[in-house]
Amino acid sequence: MKHYQRWLVLILVLVAFAIWIDLPNNPGIHIGNYHREISTHLGLDLVGGVQALLEADLPEDQAVEAEAMNTAQSIIEDRVNGLGVSEAVVQVAGNRRILVELPGEEDPEKAIATVKEIALLEFVDLGNTSAQDVYSLPPIIKTDFAGEGQNASETVEGEEGETVYHTVMTGAELKQVGVTTDPAGDYMVAFELTKEGGQIFADYTASHVGGILAIVMDKEIISTPRINEPIPDGRGSISGNFTAESANNLAVQLRYGSLPIPLRVVQTQTIGPTLGQDSLDKSLVAGVIGMSVVLLFMAIYYRLPGIVADLALIVYTILTFAIYRWIPVTLTLPGIAGFVLSIGVAVDANVLIFERMKEELRSGHGIVQAIDLGWKRAWPSIRDSNLATLITCTILFWFGSTFGASVVKGFAVTLALGVMVSLLTAVTATRMFLHAILDNIKAIERPTWFGI
Repeated sequence: MKHYQRWLVLILVLVAFAIWIDLPNNPGIHIGNYHREISTHLGLDLVGGVQALLEADLPEDQAVEAEAMNTAQSIIEDRVNGLGVSEAVVQVAGNRRILVELPGEEDPEKAIATVKEIALLEFVDLGNTSAQDVYSLPPIIKTDFAGEGQNASETVEGEEGETVYHTVMTGAELKQVGVTTDPAGDYMVAFELTKEGGQIFADYTASHVGGILAIVMDKEIISTPRINEPIPDGRGSISGNFTAESANNLAVQLRYGSLPIPLRVVQTQTIGPTLGQDSLDKSLVAGVIGMSVVLLFMAIYYRLPGIVADLALIVYTILTFAIYRWIPVTLTLPGIAGFVLSIGVAVDANVLIFERMKEELRSGHGIVQAIDLGWKRAWPSIRDSNLATLITCTILFWFGSTFGASVVKGFAVTLALGVMVSLLTAVTATRMFLHAILDNIKAIERPTWFGI
């Protein structure tokens, strides 16, 4: 088997797998404990949903560290997805704000409530308050904010005056949280702390056995576990009358509630799906028209090699869309524009190769030599032009990530992926198809087949 035949077999296998991924009703992959759903994810501008803008709830003159904002962004993204809001887009916008987009969310009030639940998680010492009296306490009122590694005070106004409650640590000290069961089969929430948090917890639990350490989210008590014994190694569990659902809910709140800074919702916007569907339909029509024109041009101008390039372009489209579904990439209108533009980029490499190949044929070289020399001499131009495009995409992606410009970011991602796939199809697939079809043809005797 010739070397190009081996490559051809590999390409056909990839195409077959990509076609399976592109199936509208793809069942996904479910093998043992491995489960992966495969579907097309559309952005907020196409399917509608809710957009919310969060801002650091700190004095205007107090600087907010970039690391704290990035950590908050990551935690919010995990939290909204963990609570069932799929394919949320969460981006830092400027120095103090975070943009949250929830595509496909049909209940705006529920979505906004979910965002508002994202708050600072704290572990507050309630001393010897009895379990039955805990939930009769009024909401905990914050008097000052403590960042990571600091302590804060909480106050509750009771009948006998103001009582100060000590914040032992914040949720930032949580390393891992999960649901497990004890030997009797009862559900528990197991947790592991960071090294610093483990030391704080060890010192605290050693001197507060029998006391209540309340878990407080956004000034509200969500759980009141009692300390039964010292916990010296930073690993512990919260037990009680948990069901699977209630244990998981508490684990989610613990896992994704450890924001390093407090946030507030400053703006919300609901986007209807009607406009998005209209835009999607027009984008699909534009894509089909653009693709058809490119295919027609290549077939008319480059004749037989152009038809081969059309085949490679169809392969490119199948592979690229499969990658979008596999990653998955959330497609927005700018993202679709990047995909359509990348079709032209994919053809550009073929144009360079074919023009060089025609020059070799005019010089009297055989078809095999013409294909190889055409590719070899066109490669530096293809490499440099695609590298320049990838550098531009990197800059656009960085700009979008830094300044919250999700429109630019989506365009950069789809265009960059398209460019990389086009290198495979134009440089490898087209070349292999040409060899498979034209190796036994005396091209010089049929110049019209090649537009010369």
